Amino acid sequence: MEIRTIESKETLVMIQPHGGTLINRLMEGDEKKALEARVSGMKKLVLNQRETADLEMIATGAMSPLEGFMTEEQYRGVLADMRLPGGLAWSLPVSLAVKNGSGEDFEIGSEVALCTEEGVALGVLHLESKYRVDKTYEARQALGTDDEAHPGVQYLKTVGDVYLGGKIDVLQLPRHEKFLEYRLAPKQTRELFKSKGWKTVVAFQTRNPIHRAHEYLQKCALEICDGLLIHPLMGETKSDDIPADVRMKCYQVLVEKYFVQDRVAITVFPAAMRYAGPREAIFHSLVRKNYGCTHFIVGRDHAGVGNYYGTYEAQEIFDRFDPAEIGITPLMFEHAFFCKLTGGMATTKTSPATAENKVFLSGTKVREMLHRGEVPPAEFTRPEVAQILIDSMRNKQD
Repeated sequence: MEIRTIESKETLVMIQPHGGTLINRLMEGDEKKALEARVSGMKKLVLNQRETADLEMIATGAMSPLEGFMTEEQYRGVLADMRLPGGLAWSLPVSLAVKNGSGEDFEIGSEVALCTEEGVALGVLHLESKYRVDKTYEARQALGTDDEAHPGVQYLKTVGDVYLGGKIDVLQLPRHEKFLEYRLAPKQTRELFKSKGWKTVVAFQTRNPIHRAHEYLQKCALEICDGLLIHPLMGETKSDDIPADVRMKCYQVLVEKYFVQDRVAITVFPAAMRYAGPREAIFHSLVRKNYGCTHFIVGRDHAGVGNYYGTYEAQEIFDRFDPAEIGITPLMFEHAFFCKLTGGMATTKTSPATAENKVFLSGTKVREMLHRGEVPPAEFTRPEVAQILIDSMRNKQD
């Protein structure tokens, strides 16, 4: 994605990163060479997909103020009251697990090479903290449930109960094969917003194709903001979620056909999905502040899965913080629907329609329709998006 510099009489002041400083843990020059020379002699730890995504986000500042994987003090504070030591708001653990054994091979004060499954060293952990965790307690606190059907609980079952914490130095970011032109780190998105002259930017988090209700929320937000960042999560998701390449085609055609081009941007959010509902809504808002966004859309059942969270619990959790602590402005929206009475998208705030004049369809419902070979109605999705989804399902079945 090309970033252009424009002339402006007024200097744009960007929103401050969470904690005040945009972290950069990417090594360069002599420091990088010295670290590379030591890697071969270090104990090694293989990262899973979530940990690899977290390493990338820590390195580029997306998880500012974190400089590494959480120490025991950080981890326990976040689980207990959603705060880092010192009181800064943070809602979810960012942890690094020993995959096998008790972790006796990893000594406090040592350096640990963080590697891919192929053995490529992405970075080094400066081990400050090694601690045993109660994963049932973690699940109940972070996810609100220890039900084994919850994907976040299933993830915890795949890792050990000894975590390693400390700052990281990153030698290279994970290699990506897809969406390279859309992979902008926080420093780059901030430059992009400046180049467009956007003072206020609203971010939209998604792991699904954008349907008409989502489009309505985005355009409502654009009425009060200069620009919209469609920021799809492209890290690890559930196996039954729509594939990333299909979703990207949907985003592209929607923006091309139905948005004002110089008011919207698409970039990739490399995080893995936690499905943590309310706590993940806070997390998603804080990291979007690091990307330079001033506003964040929080809709119905944000980051939810199944029936684990209340419809608007992800909005209500923001009441537990002073707005200044979060820093980015959450935009709370009710469940949008197509209104037969008014002939357009609406919520109960804008339409007096009774139930029989409201068309509600969730992303889950549409996936069920696609599996049955049914075309989603125009009241739910744009026809171009529907065609991409239908073609994808047919290709999958062939």
